[in-house]
Amino acid sequence: MSETVAVVAGAYGGPEVLSVIDVAVPEPKPNQVRITVRAAGVNPFDYKSYSGAFGADPERLPLRLGVEAAGVVTAVGADAVGPAGPIAVGDEVITYHAPGAYATELVVPASSVVPKPVALSWEQAAGLLAAGVTAVHALEAIGVDKGDTVLIHGAAGGVGLVAVQLAVARGVAVVATASQAKHDLLRELGATPVAYGPGLADRVRAVAPEGVHAAADLVGTDEAVDVSVELVPDRLRIATIAGHERGGRAGIRLLGGVPGADPGTEIREAARLQLTEAAAAGRLRIVVSDAYPLREAAAAHREIMSGHATGKIVLVP
Repeated sequence: MSETVAVVAGAYGGPEVLSVIDVAVPEPKPNQVRITVRAAGVNPFDYKSYSGAFGADPERLPLRLGVEAAGVVTAVGADAVGPAGPIAVGDEVITYHAPGAYATELVVPASSVVPKPVALSWEQAAGLLAAGVTAVHALEAIGVDKGDTVLIHGAAGGVGLVAVQLAVARGVAVVATASQAKHDLLRELGATPVAYGPGLADRVRAVAPEGVHAAADLVGTDEAVDVSVELVPDRLRIATIAGHERGGRAGIRLLGGVPGADPGTEIREAARLQLTEAAAAGRLRIVVSDAYPLREAAAAHREIMSGHATGKIVLVP
């Protein structure tokens, strides 16, 4: 048993409830590995978990945070085999799904561990999988393929930037909503950017005069759902990862872990190696907008809660 530090929520509320505490790290059991964390990804789920959005059971407190990290394997249990094969001490890896990833060290199931692409920095690697598997799931759910035109809302966020690149690689024409300051990046990645806000549907029609075949709402606004329904004839080719209430009323696909949504478990698990292979080959760029020290997790959460981050935010122990 060794000691590490981890970020926890000591109560339900806003980022002010976060603190860093000492925690014990056990030796890995069979099919487990211990990892020294070099960077941990920050995701909306992390702050929602202590906001009360998923309930406020006091028995869950203090609540450890984080679901993805990149680091170095320091110990392995018996039969530690991940999706890419046996895992050994010294391996540079990414782990997802990894509860409690906001830490300096953690023990995770070997099944959650994949090799880190050499081409990625630790910060990029820590931001690859949670956003990446969500992007893959969204594109699969709406069935985009070569020759389609897809509308991606929230295209400059962590999930959005991956979804744009994956769709472009399939030969799909991407219309991407984002604030004006992020349009140059989206053009660089092969998308046609448009500004969100009043008149969005008309702006999309102007750049896609032959119509839009599918849409992915990655931001969760009423506008994203409503404009998608207005422009896409088949509601089964519209999906949302965040606008579940409005999306449910509109009859579109709901994705994620909320009741009634498609969790896409098999798609997401299979996507992990697809994403690491694409990143290793230079076909997938991971944009990290900010890296905060682990002890400044509250500041990182305030930034991601603003909804204006470009790409991923990560924590560095």
